[in-house]
Amino acid sequence: MSRFLPYPLLTASLLVMWLLLNSVSLGHILLGSIIAIAASWAMAALQPDKPRIRNWHLIPVLIGKVLVDIFRSNVAVSGLILKGDRARRTPGFVVIPLTLRDRTALAILACIITATPGTAWVEYHADNGRLLIHVLDLVDRDAWIELIQTRYERLLREIFE
Repeated sequence: MSRFLPYPLLTASLLVMWLLLNSVSLGHILLGSIIAIAASWAMAALQPDKPRIRNWHLIPVLIGKVLVDIFRSNVAVSGLILKGDRARRTPGFVVIPLTLRDRTALAILACIITATPGTAWVEYHADNGRLLIHVLDLVDRDAWIELIQTRYERLLREIFE
């Protein structure tokens, strides 16, 4: 079974996404299954490291925090845009030292930061663990460093390391 479906969760997720984006019919189930299985084989050919999740029960906590932060950030960015006062905005870059080394956890952190309106992952230096992010309205650098380290990095380390 593992040879035919090396990544069963990926295959199932892709099939469900295909059916959500298209109508549910025998033809779409068949076509979606073929595409999902082919994608699973392609993923196996890349031979990525399989993530080792140590604390599954913390994943809903992380998802909840991310959803709340995305909502808050949407409200804050909307307020900045609607006010239209460019002189009061102070965009800037923040360098954040990270102790997180797991590649999957870093990829998830990149998705979180980039998906949150008003912030963008710019670059990461693996040799010294420094992350550079861009913030649309940078008021307090230390608050951003503390936010990323305590709210996300700590939780991702508990999940993956």
